[in-house]
Amino acid sequence: MGKEEVVEGSVWVPEPALRAFTSAVFRKLGVPTRDARVTTDVLVTADLRGIGSHGVARLPRYVTGIRNGTITQGYSSRIVKQTRTTAVIDGGNGLGQVVGRKGMELAIAKARRASVGFVAVRNSNHYGIAGYYSMIALKAGMIGISMTNAAPLVVPTFGRISVLGTNPISVAVPAGREGPFILDMATSVVPRGSIEVYDRQGKRMPLGWAVDASGHATEDPQTVLESLARRLGGGILPLGGEGEEFSGHKGYGLALLVDILCGVLPGAAFGLDVYADEDSANVGHFFGAIDVRAFRPIREFKRDMDKLVRMLRESPKAAGHDRIYVHGEKSAAMEKERKAKGIPLGPKVADSLKKIGADMGVPWIV
Repeated sequence: MGKEEVVEGSVWVPEPALRAFTSAVFRKLGVPTRDARVTTDVLVTADLRGIGSHGVARLPRYVTGIRNGTITQGYSSRIVKQTRTTAVIDGGNGLGQVVGRKGMELAIAKARRASVGFVAVRNSNHYGIAGYYSMIALKAGMIGISMTNAAPLVVPTFGRISVLGTNPISVAVPAGREGPFILDMATSVVPRGSIEVYDRQGKRMPLGWAVDASGHATEDPQTVLESLARRLGGGILPLGGEGEEFSGHKGYGLALLVDILCGVLPGAAFGLDVYADEDSANVGHFFGAIDVRAFRPIREFKRDMDKLVRMLRESPKAAGHDRIYVHGEKSAAMEKERKAKGIPLGPKVADSLKKIGADMGVPWIV
């Protein structure tokens, strides 16, 4: 729920221009127009909502993946097994955003017919922010669930090498007059992207985010990122932090749960095997949709959601604070502001995008 800091020297780019540039890059790489639009939407939505670690700053990663063949740019996903309420999709090693949207939409379609729908995906790639997919269910008056496993970056409680991913979980719940509840969280103290942001800015990161190869806490983001890249040990701590005193074992348990639903269940990679194959990341996702109407009238449900939100917001505030937020409120406010004002891109991010544009013959925005 924290607010993203705007880096000094940032370039403010209008949302439509950033969408046009990013989509044009994907099309130059041979990505079909619709898929380019979907992938762009996921990345720009992340930037609009203040999650710059998963926004267009990730574009170089996709460009490299498509160029070296580790990401398939064409239509490649297929349903390999399904029932009335469930399905397994093979992503064909394509863009995670494309198969991710397909998986969530299929879960919603099944929930329309049978009240619930669950879809697991294998053989995919990084899919961006988990909240993008859970929020799709809101328009259908449903509760949306989205999660994904990821490259091993997180150290298990009492361990000193990373075995699990940051493995995010998102749940979106509709409300009435109040904004929807949108939980979108990594099961680690922070996602890798947050450490990358500190590294790009040349800043020390907070102590308690990660440990070095010896298992000791460190404030140096570059050390952690290099150790992770070279598999030297160390990594990000699970939600709750080090050991059991502050419940780090609970974050560890949540990360493991995500790996089971996203990796073991559909037959995707899990633990140390995610991204272990140079030719296939084999990332797994899990999506769910629950039709509120199967439990009670949607109008009554939304009325009570509004009541719950107001109970929280109107409860007594801690000293020095004048507002209690519900998950999703800060991001929604930032999205509204940035749609009007533009999206800030840090100098290093802007330079990397300019280089991509120059290399591919796509004019830069400003």
